[in-house]
Amino acid sequence: MVMDLVTNSALGPVMEVISQTIEAIIEITVASDNVSTHKKSFAQLSSYLNKLIPLLHELKTKHISSSSQGLSNFLEILNHETREAKKLIRDCTERNRFYLLFNCRSIAKQIESITNKIIHAINCIPFASMTISFEIKEDIESLVTTMHNAEFRTAIAEEEILERIELAIQERNVDRSYANNLLFSIAKAMGVSTDPSELKRVFDDFKGEIDNLQTRKDKAEAMQMDQIIALLERADAASSLEDREKKYLNKRRSLGVQPLEALRSFYCPITEEVMVDPVETPSGHTYERSAIVKWISETNEPSSPITSSPLDCSMLRPNKTLRQSIEEWNERNTMILIASLKSRLSLGEDAEVVHSLEQLKNLCEEKEMHREWLILENYIPSLVELLRVKNRDIRNRALQILCLLAKDNDHAKERIAKVENSIETIVQFLGRRIGERKLAVSLLLELSKCLSVRDCLGKVQGCILLLVTTLSNTDPQSSSDAKDVLDNLSYSDENVILMAKNNYFEHLLQRLSSGSDQVKMTMAKILAEMELTNHNKLFLVENGVLDILLVLISCDVVEMKVVAIQALLNLSTLKKNGQEMIKKGLVRPLLDILYRQTSSQRLRELVASTMVHLALSTVPPDSDPTPVLMLESEEDVSELCSFISLTSPPLQQNILRAFHAMCQSRSSDIVKSKLREHSAAQMLFRLCEVDDDITLRANAVKLLSCLTEDGDESETTVTEHITQNSIENFLKIIKTSENEDEIASTLSIIATLPKSTQISNWLLESVNLNTIFSLLLDSKNSNIHQKPKLIENAVGATCRLTVPTSLELQKKVAEANIIPLLVKFLEIGTTALTIKRASVSLAQLSSNSVMLTRQISRRHSFWCFSPLPEPACTVHGGICTVESSFCLLEAEAIQPLMRALTNPDQDVCEAALDALLTLIDNELLQNGCKVLDAANAIPVIIRLISSSSPRLQEKVVCSLERIFRLVEYKQRYGNSAQTALVDLTQRGNNRLKSLAAKVLAQLNVLHDQSSYF
Repeated sequence: MVMDLVTNSALGPVMEVISQTIEAIIEITVASDNVSTHKKSFAQLSSYLNKLIPLLHELKTKHISSSSQGLSNFLEILNHETREAKKLIRDCTERNRFYLLFNCRSIAKQIESITNKIIHAINCIPFASMTISFEIKEDIESLVTTMHNAEFRTAIAEEEILERIELAIQERNVDRSYANNLLFSIAKAMGVSTDPSELKRVFDDFKGEIDNLQTRKDKAEAMQMDQIIALLERADAASSLEDREKKYLNKRRSLGVQPLEALRSFYCPITEEVMVDPVETPSGHTYERSAIVKWISETNEPSSPITSSPLDCSMLRPNKTLRQSIEEWNERNTMILIASLKSRLSLGEDAEVVHSLEQLKNLCEEKEMHREWLILENYIPSLVELLRVKNRDIRNRALQILCLLAKDNDHAKERIAKVENSIETIVQFLGRRIGERKLAVSLLLELSKCLSVRDCLGKVQGCILLLVTTLSNTDPQSSSDAKDVLDNLSYSDENVILMAKNNYFEHLLQRLSSGSDQVKMTMAKILAEMELTNHNKLFLVENGVLDILLVLISCDVVEMKVVAIQALLNLSTLKKNGQEMIKKGLVRPLLDILYRQTSSQRLRELVASTMVHLALSTVPPDSDPTPVLMLESEEDVSELCSFISLTSPPLQQNILRAFHAMCQSRSSDIVKSKLREHSAAQMLFRLCEVDDDITLRANAVKLLSCLTEDGDESETTVTEHITQNSIENFLKIIKTSENEDEIASTLSIIATLPKSTQISNWLLESVNLNTIFSLLLDSKNSNIHQKPKLIENAVGATCRLTVPTSLELQKKVAEANIIPLLVKFLEIGTTALTIKRASVSLAQLSSNSVMLTRQISRRHSFWCFSPLPEPACTVHGGICTVESSFCLLEAEAIQPLMRALTNPDQDVCEAALDALLTLIDNELLQNGCKVLDAANAIPVIIRLISSSSPRLQEKVVCSLERIFRLVEYKQRYGNSAQTALVDLTQRGNNRLKSLAAKVLAQLNVLHDQSSYF
């Protein structure tokens, strides 16, 4: 003993003991970090021991003698307790963690005992007779106070687990779910993995340790641990299904096949039914608790029903022995019943099968243990087979039972999945009536919670599609369950892709946002390649896909940029998405890639294609009512325009298409102005002459058409760059191109050519001029409603060919027999613009009719031998034909033009009126009025006074002023015009007021000196 060493006055052994103790304390400090339980308590203990080291060092340094009995006792006790602490720490580090948890209260008491004994050891030190420094004495006094106040308790989580274990052992009736939760709680508290295989390993180690306890004859502790093992063995991870199945079948076979009658003692004397919660009275009689409590509460002077002795609720005591006997009897009979019902499922009639299933369902709902027994009796294959029968009641009940068996039971889920075609059969229920669908999706939800089963679900054809369809189910529970199933299946990228292909994008968006780079690239590629509906495109943008893709296109990996822009390209085909992309600032990054990403031509082409879609999104209809500027600055327009000349044809084509779309947007005026400022027309004229890339040429023609359609500004643009070669090239395009849009755009350019004599001569000299006429004539043999834009622009080109200043061009038009066609277009024109342009062409032609009409020659002397004279034109007084004088009467254009006056489009009305008014120009007034009167056109003209167009009103009033110069028409139509004219004097602009007043003066309604003049 240490004491023997100390009391022998041998200083050497004392110093050795002190050194051993210091080393032991240091070892305790290091080892306390590795304990599996009570870390905080062991840290406290090691802290207390460390504070003794300065005292031990001083004893050793000053060679203080141990002749004092008190000092000897201190050293002996301290040395012993440090060894005990080391042993306890070693146990708490090396022994099974479950075992340590179940002994955590004992461990806390041991730590407390060691601490108290160290306090006792310190109190043995005779400080008064020793030369110990004052500081150390003060520290030791403070340490003793701290140790006295120390409390070593079990952690709250561990204490709760122990209480749950004690309650479960006391109650005895613990199901598998309770055991599972308890085992997981133990694992979590002790830092053990909850993986089933790891849990089983640790639990098996624990059982082996208990076997060692029994070998060491530590019977009391071993018995307590056996109870805990019996409790936890009900958990799934604690024992294999095969072990439980073997144990169950051995027990069930030992019971026989006939149920036992209940003993008389099992019945309550009051209810005469088998008791569930039996309680005993002082007289020794047992009743059902609820029955005796009710008996007592309803009696004024409560007494025992049998002995009549006084009785109250406080006297009742649980009859645990009888309750256990009843539960064992119930278990025995239930086992036998479950075993007997199985054969009836395959051999019975439908009604018997339904009844048996109902019994099984009730048993499953009653206790989890009953569900376990059904699994162990191998009911699952039989129940899956019943899902395939015709009887709906049988199918529904089989589904209900499978749902109950699968709930929180991975073994049951695995058994269901192993039955051949079981998952396929369950999935088919998703397409059936709402009741079956609801049960099926509930079962699939349970199956999807099992890692080993969920792999099967995604592979079943149609499963994900039907689940996505179920999301829109009217039953909220089915919809919620379907979403949870999809969430569980989203662990797999393949499943996520399949969900997206079936219009469910939630998990694809998550992967795209937070997956690895490779996963992001995969998801973006899927998004790029999918054929999305407009609804899905809108959904994706509304749910934040643009922000994600914007991040991806900013990364340094070219492949990532490519798939991200492909996805944007796919989404941008919907106009609303394109507008949102512009608002999100996508254009700037796209331009940066276009200008700077020279390493990947494919990437730049995708960018250019995307920009086309963005530009198209700004074109009405369906564009944002507020103009959206795709290119916000002049520098952007200039830079992109300049880039056309510096890049390859595929990029040129798409940039031209983008500009063409922007020129049709609500901000077209701004874009066109900027393009003109940067001399885009010069480049476009050059590209229009490219013959080896007809697609590029077509896009250039279409953009040039946009830039030349705006009156004076476009005339300047064309005049600066047009040449005779250009004219010839445009006419050649009309003749040779197979692209209808290109032809229409070329015709539009010709329609807007300046009306100079030089350009008219170039047109006249072209060998391809007849191409325009052929195009119009061919329309007679085809359905013009199928080509409205083409006909519209062809008639527009005719307007340019019929300018009054070029009589030769007009004659070309007439000789080609185009005038009758123009009259036809007045009636069947597919667009208002076609009718307007036909009217304009006829007006321009008619303006030269008076000059072209052939005067009738005078008769010779022998007039009786001369042929009869040709009839003179009613308007022009000479010989008129359509071909020679372009006469509207000969062309039978009066009635069609008059009907055009009623067109709702005011520009059409104005053009038709201009054409009709050529009949009353100058000296033609008298004859022309007769023709208009005969056609009943004057009342129609009068009604146009109420037009919404001031310019049209002005022309109408001026025409009436000429017509009313003739008395007969003033008298005939003056009254009908008065009201509208008076209204003009009140509401019109100053010029209209004056003109209306002048006509009213003609009609003698106003005095010539009126203030209106």
